Amino acid sequence: MKDFFESVDVATTVCDLDGNVIYQNQRAKQVLGDACGHNLKECHQPASWAKIVEMLSHGSSNAYTIEKGGLRKLIYQTPWYDNGTVAGLVEYSIVLPEGMPHKVRGN
Repeated sequence: MKDFFESVDVATTVCDLDGNVIYQNQRAKQVLGDACGHNLKECHQPASWAKIVEMLSHGSSNAYTIEKGGLRKLIYQTPWYDNGTVAGLVEYSIVLPEGMPHKVRGN
């Protein structure tokens, strides 16, 4: 099966329940460096690490935007599951086009 995450222009990083990075696609490695085998605690501030621990404990998601290197990005962190139990987090980092439109649609 083709690795879907290698075929999209979205930096994707996956960690296990302990915060250990178990997968990065090439786009994530280009942006962040190869973090596989490292723990997310090593590269996050205490407040960010506390948010990661909260998401892992409660199965919650987190979304925010950042600006880095002149690029605006959407960061979306969400749990992944194994047999219905939170097994870790997936983080997507998506570059937002300048002037990206926002549309409101009806139900």
